[in-house]
Amino acid sequence: MKYLTQNSLAGTIDSVSEALFYSRDIPKTECIAVGKWLASRQGLPGSYANMFAPTKVDMQNGIRVFTGERITSGAAISHILGEETCRILSIVDLKDKEIKAAHLAAIKGFSSRLEDSEKRGYGIGTYCCGKCSTSYWRNLLVTKFSKREERLVKGMKELKKSRLGDGHWRRFPFFYLSLALTELGPGLAKSEMQYAAPLWEKYLKNARNSNNKHMKRRLRIGVKLLELC
Repeated sequence: MKYLTQNSLAGTIDSVSEALFYSRDIPKTECIAVGKWLASRQGLPGSYANMFAPTKVDMQNGIRVFTGERITSGAAISHILGEETCRILSIVDLKDKEIKAAHLAAIKGFSSRLEDSEKRGYGIGTYCCGKCSTSYWRNLLVTKFSKREERLVKGMKELKKSRLGDGHWRRFPFFYLSLALTELGPGLAKSEMQYAAPLWEKYLKNARNSNNKHMKRRLRIGVKLLELC
């Protein structure tokens, strides 16, 4: 199958994410097969908050997020892949009962973790580190968690506090975050996109053609961000 990588949750998520990013159709039969495989990862050992477990390959080799930044921490790998899988299932919205049940269980598991985090005094706008917060926002945007709008608004306020003054943010991966900002759109993220715009203009001006998939994605993200500002 084109979109399913049996030994890697990260590889499967990347393939499906690329199809969505470029608005490519995924054949229904393959979409369901991928959805069932993703559902089979829910709650397995190594899953974060009962979401979707990385494979041994993911944990041994580390992963790259959609824009190419590397993730090597075991906890971050589990958390980010859980968020990204949950996001994919929200977007494709398959009607299969098995897939739906796994998706809802993952949402319930992470919702419980969020509630516990809040009870311990952590804010609702971010979650853990910058990379994890970025994956959290991407999932939050399309998945029905409680206080979704409030969480995203507070997240953007926290992000503003992390500005370094040169178009970057403290702790946050520039390209992955820029992707999230374009998805959040001007209604929620216009201020942060405008902050990053001069750096993106410079980056695009100096960029060269490349066959590297991450580079191609980054360039497309930069163009979109500037269009949305």
